[in-house]
Amino acid sequence: MKKLITILLIMISALGVFASDLVIESKTQTFSDSEKKIKLDGGVKVKLDDLTVESDRADVSIRRNNKLDTATFYDKPYAYEVKENKKREVKANILQVSLINKVVRAEGASQSVITEGNTPIIVINADVQEYDTKSSVMVATGSVTMKYKDIDTYSDKAVIIADEKGGVRKIDLIGNARVKQDQNESEGHHFVYNPVTEEMCVEGNTKTTAFTDDGKKLTIHSDYQQYHKKQNSYIGSGHVKIWYDDYFAQGPKVSVFPDSKTQKLNEVYMIGRSKIVQNEKDIVADKIKMTMEPKNFSAEGNVKTIIHNIETKDGDL
Repeated sequence: MKKLITILLIMISALGVFASDLVIESKTQTFSDSEKKIKLDGGVKVKLDDLTVESDRADVSIRRNNKLDTATFYDKPYAYEVKENKKREVKANILQVSLINKVVRAEGASQSVITEGNTPIIVINADVQEYDTKSSVMVATGSVTMKYKDIDTYSDKAVIIADEKGGVRKIDLIGNARVKQDQNESEGHHFVYNPVTEEMCVEGNTKTTAFTDDGKKLTIHSDYQQYHKKQNSYIGSGHVKIWYDDYFAQGPKVSVFPDSKTQKLNEVYMIGRSKIVQNEKDIVADKIKMTMEPKNFSAEGNVKTIIHNIETKDGDL
C-alpha cells in the first residue's frame, strides 16, 4: 500500500507540471525506490500532447525532486503523432521519450514514416533518429536511407524539418550523400532540398549523372550544383567538368536546360573562359554552347582552336 501511494504521489506531482497532457496506461505498474524508476508491463501506452507511444514493456526514470524524466520503451515499441491529415510514425528496437524536453529518440533499426491520408510521403531508415516534437525537427544518423515521393536518398546524416501541419518543409543530407530520381543520380557532401520550390542545392565534390532523350549519359562534376526539379535544369560552378559521348568540356560555370518538347536535358551553356574537347580538337572560348540533339556546339568570344597530331607531307615542311 505504501508503494502504491508513493507511485500515485509521483504521478500526481508529474501531472501538476504537465497539466492533463500526460497519460500513462499499462496492465501493471511498480515503483523501484533504489532505481528511481516506475516499471510498466503489458499494454503500455503513454500519451503526451499529440504524441502516443505503445509497447509491451517500459520504465520511467524519476528525478530527485520526484518529477518524471525519461520514459524508455522496449521490445520494438511504436510511436505516432497526428496533425490534421498527416501522421508521423516511429518504430525501433528501443524508444526514449524525454517527458521534459519532449524529444523522442529511436535506437536500433529505426524507421520513421509520414503519411498523408493513407499515402506514405516520406520513409526514413537509420541507426538512430531523434525527433523534437516542439520544433518538429527530425535528426537521423548512421546509414540513413530515405524515400521522399519519387526521390531516394542515402547519407551519413539527415535533418528533416516539418511544417506546422506535419508536412516536410526542408531536407538536409550530410556526409557521403546521394540522391536518385528515376535514372538520374547526384552525389556530394551536403544536399539541401526545399520540397515547396522543388529546388536542390549540393556542395562539396558534387557529381550528377543524367540521361538525355536518346538515352546517352551526361556527367557533371563541380564544387557546387543547383537543381530545379520543375524546370529539369542544372546550374554548376567551381571547377566544372562535363562528359557527354565524345565531348569533354570544362570551365568555371555551367547551365544545363531541357528540350522544350521532350523535357529531357539537351542544351549545355559553359560560361567564362571554357574549353571543349572532341577527338583531336580543343576549342577555348569565353562562351560555349553544346546541344545533344542535334549533336553540335558553338563557341564565341576570343575563340582559339587547337588541332592535335595533324598529319603533314614532307614537301610541306
